[in-house]
Amino acid sequence: MKQYDKNSLIGFVLMALILIVFNTFFFTEPEIPQEQAPSTVPTEAIVTEQKLSETTTTPTLPEINESIVSEELVKTYGIFATAATGIEGEQVIENEKLKITIANKGGRITSVILKEYQTYDSLALDLFDADSSSFNLQFTTGHNINTADLYFVGTEIDNHTLSMKLMADNSHYVEYLYTLTEDTNGDDDYLIDFDINFVGMENIIPSGVNYMNLEWQMKTPQTEKSKTNQDMYTGIQYQYSSDKEVDYLSFTSTDEDEINARLNWVAFKQQFFSAIFIAKDGFDKPTNLTSIKNEGSNFIKDLAAKFELPYNHNRDEKLSFQFYFGPNHYKTLKSYNSEFEELVPLGWGIFGWVNQYIIINLFDFLSKYFSSYGLIILLLTLIIKIGLAPFTYKAYLSQAKMKVLKPEIDKINEKLKGKDAMKAQQETMGLYRKAGVNPMGGCLPMLFQFPILIAMFRFFPASIELRQESFLWADDLSSYDSIYELGFNIPFYGDHISLFTLLMTISTLMYTHMNSSNMPATGPMAQMKWMMYLMPIMFLGFFNNYAAGLSYYYFLANMFTFTQQYFMKRFIDEDAILAQLEANKKKPAKPKSKFQKKLEEMQKKQEQQMKKRK
Repeated sequence: MKQYDKNSLIGFVLMALILIVFNTFFFTEPEIPQEQAPSTVPTEAIVTEQKLSETTTTPTLPEINESIVSEELVKTYGIFATAATGIEGEQVIENEKLKITIANKGGRITSVILKEYQTYDSLALDLFDADSSSFNLQFTTGHNINTADLYFVGTEIDNHTLSMKLMADNSHYVEYLYTLTEDTNGDDDYLIDFDINFVGMENIIPSGVNYMNLEWQMKTPQTEKSKTNQDMYTGIQYQYSSDKEVDYLSFTSTDEDEINARLNWVAFKQQFFSAIFIAKDGFDKPTNLTSIKNEGSNFIKDLAAKFELPYNHNRDEKLSFQFYFGPNHYKTLKSYNSEFEELVPLGWGIFGWVNQYIIINLFDFLSKYFSSYGLIILLLTLIIKIGLAPFTYKAYLSQAKMKVLKPEIDKINEKLKGKDAMKAQQETMGLYRKAGVNPMGGCLPMLFQFPILIAMFRFFPASIELRQESFLWADDLSSYDSIYELGFNIPFYGDHISLFTLLMTISTLMYTHMNSSNMPATGPMAQMKWMMYLMPIMFLGFFNNYAAGLSYYYFLANMFTFTQQYFMKRFIDEDAILAQLEANKKKPAKPKSKFQKKLEEMQKKQEQQMKKRK
């Protein structure tokens, strides 16, 4: 159980101050299967028609030294029988960002440590390990070869390059060549060049074989505090070659698909990190992808991909790929010009544009001058609220007009109470029209703020910058904050109490009260009023397990709104507004718009139908 400390006390003091301020200035008397290994289905790859290399001499094939291998191994592996036995070992290549461990058995990457990051429990952040991953090239020499079962010979070419060879002999082998790269500035990169070289294999692999299978699988480990949140953002995404569109398997349930189109890359994506397999010449169709929810373990999902790779029987044939092992940082991913940035879920349409072109740039600008992300969020909120101030003013002015008309609306409702709801609605709309008041005037300006609201909802949980950044009582702004562990789980709420979520909910309820106090207490608007109170209560359960940075932002946004409305209330003269509305009533009525005429016709028809039913 988490003990109360100074920061928790600050939170409760804030909560008390909110209630005091609200009571003083604003309050008025009421008028997602069982765990299983990923399964894959064979796929097809690029088959480029090329002529076999011509030779004037009879090819020399490797000889099998049967004195050092058993007859059984020869029957199983043929010319690669000597590679079926060995002592398991590992070799490492690394730069400032990555530490890559490569095993001689299978010649594959068995560990990728991102040096700049740690797990939520302060361990080295390893994207996957040997026991939870596999990488296997399948081909035939007359014998079915699975490279995952055989031992490679490793040779370190330099500090950044490692050769792993599956040897038949010195002239016949399959080579995995791993090379750490540099970016355009000459700095260490998250990309790894990966080449598969077939040396002397053109006469060993049967002439009728034009493709081979490549299987890639991994169980994604839990690296973040909230397994639930990490699960929401973990899955498989991929890019089509034809139109560069990025698609994905379901993130909420087990899913599999056979992609019958050429792909540029396939990503095993986690909340803040990704492993991307990139084909420089594209993956031909079909490619089989599988994502399985991994319940009841320390893993999030089981991810698998199966590709078909072309083989053209050329001398010293080469297939070129790349791996990206790194953070889901928007500008880092965007720098590769391969639409990797689509892995960061910033929202679709206008919501994504707001994040891409406004919020991210503002956030990065503030990060240059301030190290505290709690302060950065505060300043970001202040800038946004100042930018939206004109819309806030129009909304509040509309609310003020509704307030001064409320006594007349109450008289209409009282006069026709229980008699004719349709007529009461018509008279109320007539009053609004005579006074020159748009009942939706307070809502329309809010529509301009809505894209910002949704954009921020997507921005904070996707921002790796907030990962493991602490502020006040929150130890990680990208995950939930907890001031008290309940010791049991409440459905739709969780097993802890998030103070930022409580502050956000209380301030939202107060804001709702302020905006709904002038709404009619009867009719359709009354139902909307109760919905407005219900939504913050529903969000209490959802946000309790969500990013603390998001709840903190919404809380700050509400507090800035209270401040704005306090000063607007002091400067807006309600008596002057009432006088203006009374003057509007005396003016000749404006011609009805087509919309108003259509609305009245619909009301009359509805009224007639109701009379017929009686």
